[in-house]
Amino acid sequence: MITTLNTLLQQGQQQLAGSSESPRLDAEVLLGHILQVSRAHLYANPEREIAALQVTEFEQLINERHAGHPVAHLTGEREFWSLPFYVTPDVLSPRPETELLVEQALSHLPTDQPCELLDLACGSGAIAVALATERPRCNVTATDNSNAALVIARENAAANDCARIKFMEGSWFTPIGNQCFDIIVCNPPYVATGQQELTDPELAYEPPQALYSGIDGLEDIRLIIQDAPKHLVPRGRLLLEHGFDQAITITDLMLKAGFTEISTHQDLAGIPRVTQGCLGDNRYRKSLHA
Repeated sequence: MITTLNTLLQQGQQQLAGSSESPRLDAEVLLGHILQVSRAHLYANPEREIAALQVTEFEQLINERHAGHPVAHLTGEREFWSLPFYVTPDVLSPRPETELLVEQALSHLPTDQPCELLDLACGSGAIAVALATERPRCNVTATDNSNAALVIARENAAANDCARIKFMEGSWFTPIGNQCFDIIVCNPPYVATGQQELTDPELAYEPPQALYSGIDGLEDIRLIIQDAPKHLVPRGRLLLEHGFDQAITITDLMLKAGFTEISTHQDLAGIPRVTQGCLGDNRYRKSLHA
């Protein structure tokens, strides 16, 4: 029996209809991965005949996707900020909403002069690489507590011509000593430990240390906000991604830590996603003597 490209896509879409928010897109990405062609090729060649071995491979991937495996883990890659990134179960798959964190950081990074930027818990390196690509004169440092994640981050940096990024292993600010930065960005763990059953089923296949942070999801964010003033220059900025219901609490934590000009920004779905603050001069002077 001859199986055409379009027939295979329709079958995959139907099977994923009840388990994916984007069944057609998932089917296209998975088939394109197997055939090593672009989605444009899929659209232009709907009657292309697919070999039996490739049909079997596609069906296997569709079954795994139906079971909840992230598409990025099945293909080993994910696009972020229009750049390709290698991903494995050792790192959190970059998500579109995190591009808001990149956008907000770029709005404060100069285009024509050097600056110092720190990406905490860099994971796959997506945020650090995106920012380094947009700001070639910026000195980017990225830390992560996972050596396995840093291996992937370094590979992604090299693949995107950003080998200049300095990667360091350790928890939060530990690896950087007393160094200070103009901008600190972080997409930290922010899911409450009691919410495992309420979140995206794909998260079951993501590294838990990149997701969960105490009973309210704010354990790590508290530590970051508390220690960030020691590592920011005067008027330096801290930008954090967070959950949909955490902006008010984070704003309060930033105020108590001496941040000013605090603002929260919504993602494309209208969800409060990034909160940022500027270190006040008085708080900076206090941190020097802490």
